[in-house]
Amino acid sequence: MQTKILSFIRRWWLMAAVLILTAGIAVALQNVQKTQLINRTGQTFEKGVVTAVLRDNLEPDGTRVGDQLVEVEMTTGVRKGQTIQMTSSSGYLFGAACTEGMRVIVMQSVAGDTTVSSVYSQDRGGILILFAVLYLAALIVIGGWQGLKGALGLAFTFLAIIYLYLPLVYLGWPPLWTSVLICAVTTAVTMYLIGGPTLKTVVASAGTVAGVVIAGLMAALFGWATGISGWNVSDIETLITLWNTNGINVGELLFAGLLISSLGAVMDVAMSVASSMGEVLAQNPSMHRGALFASGMRIGRDMMGTDSNTLILAFAGGSVSMLLLNYAYDLPILQVLNSNNIGIAVMQGLAGSFGVVLAVPVTVALATLLYTARRKPAAEPAANPQEAA
Repeated sequence: MQTKILSFIRRWWLMAAVLILTAGIAVALQNVQKTQLINRTGQTFEKGVVTAVLRDNLEPDGTRVGDQLVEVEMTTGVRKGQTIQMTSSSGYLFGAACTEGMRVIVMQSVAGDTTVSSVYSQDRGGILILFAVLYLAALIVIGGWQGLKGALGLAFTFLAIIYLYLPLVYLGWPPLWTSVLICAVTTAVTMYLIGGPTLKTVVASAGTVAGVVIAGLMAALFGWATGISGWNVSDIETLITLWNTNGINVGELLFAGLLISSLGAVMDVAMSVASSMGEVLAQNPSMHRGALFASGMRIGRDMMGTDSNTLILAFAGGSVSMLLLNYAYDLPILQVLNSNNIGIAVMQGLAGSFGVVLAVPVTVALATLLYTARRKPAAEPAANPQEAA
């Protein structure tokens, strides 16, 4: 029993130290003093339940015009337990088509005995959490222990972006290089969780970071050649406010987002290549380095097509609305090809795919060197690289 405990400590002490250090930094960053961009004095967002629809806005043809007048029983906030009349707009971005019993989010301003309220949206928080839990449950049930470790890695990545990346960028850190740092940290943690303290983990982590950096460099090269940067995104008018008030380099946000979005695909191909090459060498310990490299490249080529398609299709899917508008308006091909939105979509898809493709030879080369670096003399079998720390 004592031996198992010591083995567990030796295996996970480094991971525990990294998590504790990361958590400490994240807690310290939560004291960031933010510049007030909008005066929200007295305004809160609270939960409520629609108890009655006093005036509907549903037309005979099924459309909605104007707003609804509804009664909502507040379930949170200073007016908790009270039933308040308010309006719900028929807009596509705000408001909700209220029905009795619907849970809603209420935008509320309270000043003394005066309360101004309106329905902001349907309360979706519980549904979002439910679907997230269902996904994690499926991942754990189907993936078993590895699925659980993958879920922990996913949770760490999400928390690192929210509690490390965003505060650091807000404090003035360069968005691009901060994203490289966050990608490196989340990659190391995720790979360690999945592979443990092995050479496979080292190879996969290094290959992932290399692939992500390559994706960023290709995006920067594409942007330099085409004149496209983060200053050309559709919400730049809002982002300029952050540049004026906090000095945030919003021009780098486009490339930083590309690194984070391509991380998953690059991580997948790097770990698959590193793991497969370890198994190949374990089955044939005397394999020559050249043969091992060639074997790794054959494995990587099978993954390039699907993983690169994953990124390209993901970015293309996010641009379907824009592509349909271009098609409907029958815009000239020169206008479409030279628009900022199309250029950004193409850059994101291709740069991320460059990272996936070029991560393969980098990972294969690292695996070949590290897996065979401790090779014993020919008379003795070489150790399994996946068990070598």
